[in-house]
Amino acid sequence: MKAHDNNADKISNGVKRRNNNFLLFLMAACFLPVFLSSAHGEDKKTAPNKERVNSVVEKGLDYLARTQNANGSWTCQIGYKLNDTYQGEENVNENVGITAIAGIAFLAQGSVPGKGKYGTNVEKAVQFVLSCVRETNGYITKHGTRMYEHGFAMLFLAEVYGMTRREDIKSRLKSSAQLIVNNQHSEGGWRYQPYPTDADISVTVTILQALRACRNAGIAVPKEVIDKAVSYVKKSYVALPESMGAFNYQLTPPSRISFALTSAGVTALMSAGEYNTIEIQRGINYMLKNLPTAYGNYHYYYGHYYAVQSLFQAGGKNWEQYFSRIRNEIIVYQQPDGSWTDDVGLVYATAMACIILQIPNDYLPIFQR
Repeated sequence: MKAHDNNADKISNGVKRRNNNFLLFLMAACFLPVFLSSAHGEDKKTAPNKERVNSVVEKGLDYLARTQNANGSWTCQIGYKLNDTYQGEENVNENVGITAIAGIAFLAQGSVPGKGKYGTNVEKAVQFVLSCVRETNGYITKHGTRMYEHGFAMLFLAEVYGMTRREDIKSRLKSSAQLIVNNQHSEGGWRYQPYPTDADISVTVTILQALRACRNAGIAVPKEVIDKAVSYVKKSYVALPESMGAFNYQLTPPSRISFALTSAGVTALMSAGEYNTIEIQRGINYMLKNLPTAYGNYHYYYGHYYAVQSLFQAGGKNWEQYFSRIRNEIIVYQQPDGSWTDDVGLVYATAMACIILQIPNDYLPIFQR
């Protein structure tokens, strides 16, 4: 990992609807194969250049900027996962987790609070997230959001703190990190409520990334907490031949495995400072053999958000082939207004798509090699 202060300088200096429409489906069917790389490499004539990708991202970020609420938040579908779908109501309340993810998308472009094209948007997002931190225990929540959103909010604040060293962010970050430390489950992971009765890998990876970002920014995190979490993630690893390399959702059976959960498991280990273990190597192999094909599904952006991080860290041909595919796939599905969509909603999908496309920018410490 590169030093955080150096990256802050880099960023400052760099300030230079699952759509069910049949027409979109036809467009994807007609044009997507042209974009995807073959086993022999990507066709240089059809591969989008950096300027094209930047233009797509900017269009997405412009959409996010237009849809930000006056108080700095974004609204998105707030609900819950049911089997393989996401149930909830669209645009009911401000969502602190979605706001944090949108903020991260702007940071990945190079904007910082008050500086850059989206500097005002970032500053407003920071103020909203800070307003959601409970003074009593540091829990970052609003309208019933849970630890998943708490983790993303902490990640966003930690990245901003590393760039600005703002005391108003530092004090809240410390109390929010302490909430995590105080409520680690005996298995080593975390769950949807701050006082867990069990743990799962999807929340655990979010929390581990938040803690890593805090450590990068100089917020103390006990080593034993990280070690215990790493042990939990490794216990989630599946060594059975029929699903070698996958990661379980929970340790207690019956559990489940998937591309998204495996991406989360591999990224969790990397966030904890492990980069070349057998779990990571086989996990990446499992991911590459089980890439999702159902665009717009609840797991699509979630899975690729973590997969792109771990494969970028790993580098090499696997990274190049994976990213050429997912980059071009995402570009095809952008809507005319700059947005993307999935089961969760426009803002979530758009922010995630922008983050994924910007990973090679290598701006944010949490995403760096």
